[in-house]
Amino acid sequence: MVTTSSESQLPSSPYRADCPTRRILDRIGDRWTVLIVGALWDGSARFSELRRRIEGVSQKMLTQTLRALERDGLVQRTVYPEVPVRVEYTLTEAGRTLREPLRALEEWSITHLSDVSASQKAYDRAAS
Repeated sequence: MVTTSSESQLPSSPYRADCPTRRILDRIGDRWTVLIVGALWDGSARFSELRRRIEGVSQKMLTQTLRALERDGLVQRTVYPEVPVRVEYTLTEAGRTLREPLRALEEWSITHLSDVSASQKAYDRAAS
């Protein structure tokens, strides 16, 4: 997104520190959000299933991110009154609208991985 100086002065511009859209961008730009939305792409999942799908996420981060996504209306948490209690997470209608943009970012990162890695190595060599 390219912005002009006049656009950055609009009240709804994410380039302004006080703009509420910045909090939304922080949420959807978070790596755990991207991975959770991807893991819920095809439907509901339990917490333990999400943890297995998303290698490296801690229980604490998964819990915090799921709560934040639920608060933002992007994920729905459903508790089933069974013994033991079963809890499932699924994308809401708003959450499902994120799938395509985030999938595009995922595909971009896969496509450009070797270029980015080569640039990082070249930068690190030049810096040392």
